[in-house]
Amino acid sequence: MASLFVSDLHLCAEQPATTAAFLAFLAGPAQTAEELYILGDLFDRWIGDDAPQPEDQPVLAALRVLTDRGIPVWVMHGNHDFLYGARFSADTGCRLLPDPSVIDLYGTPTLLMHGDLLCSDDVAYQRFRKMVRDPAWQAEQLAKPVVVRQGLARDLQAQSRAHTTNKDQAIMDVSQAEVESVLRAHSVYQLIHGHTHRPAHHRFLLDGREAQRIVLPNWRTQGDAREKDNMRGGYLACGEKECRILGWV
Repeated sequence: MASLFVSDLHLCAEQPATTAAFLAFLAGPAQTAEELYILGDLFDRWIGDDAPQPEDQPVLAALRVLTDRGIPVWVMHGNHDFLYGARFSADTGCRLLPDPSVIDLYGTPTLLMHGDLLCSDDVAYQRFRKMVRDPAWQAEQLAKPVVVRQGLARDLQAQSRAHTTNKDQAIMDVSQAEVESVLRAHSVYQLIHGHTHRPAHHRFLLDGREAQRIVLPNWRTQGDAREKDNMRGGYLACGEKECRILGWV
C-alpha cells in the first residue's frame, strides 16, 4: 500500500475528460491506497458548499464511496477552491487539511502545501491570496446569492488568466529562498506541493543535509501553456522506500 497525492485537477464542465480520468483514478489506484491527499484545486471553481455544480456531483459521490470504504481522504484548499467548509467535509467524508501541514510519511516528516505561498516573488498574487483567505471576506461572499457568487468566480478566473498571461513565468514559480525558509520553519527536509504545474523532483542541500521538493503534476488535458514535458496528469505514490510520480491522464 502507498499514500497517494494529487493536486491541480481543476475539474469543471469545460474539461469532461479530466473529470472522467479522475473518476477512473478514484475507482482504480485510490481503492488500494493507504490514504489520499488532494493538495488544492480539485475543482476549478467552488463558490460554496451550498452550490456545487451538477458536474461536481459524480466526484463528490465517488469521494464519499472511497471514504466509506475506510480510506482517509485529506483535502487542502487551493487558489481556485478556497471556499470548502464543513458541509463539503460532511458530504464527502473528506477531512480538510490546513495549508501548510506536516505529516509523518513512513517515518519521514513531510511538509504538505498547495504551493502558492511559495511564490513569494509574485507580490500582487500574495496580496490577492491574503484577501480571499480572510475569513471575514469569505463570510461576506458566502452570504451573497449563488448567481452573484457565480459572476464573482467568473471575474476572478478572468483576472487570473490575465495575470498569468502577462507575467514572467519565473515570477510565478516558487522562490527557492522561500522553500528553504518554510522547511526550516517546520524543521523538515521533505516538501510536497502542487500549484505551479511543473512536475519535478528537486534535490538540494539545506544546512548541510539533503532535502527534496516534489512538485505534483496538474491534470489539465488541454489548453494549459504551463504543461511540462507533455505530462498532463498523474499522482505521487509514496511507500516506505520511495516516492514516484506516476502518469495517469
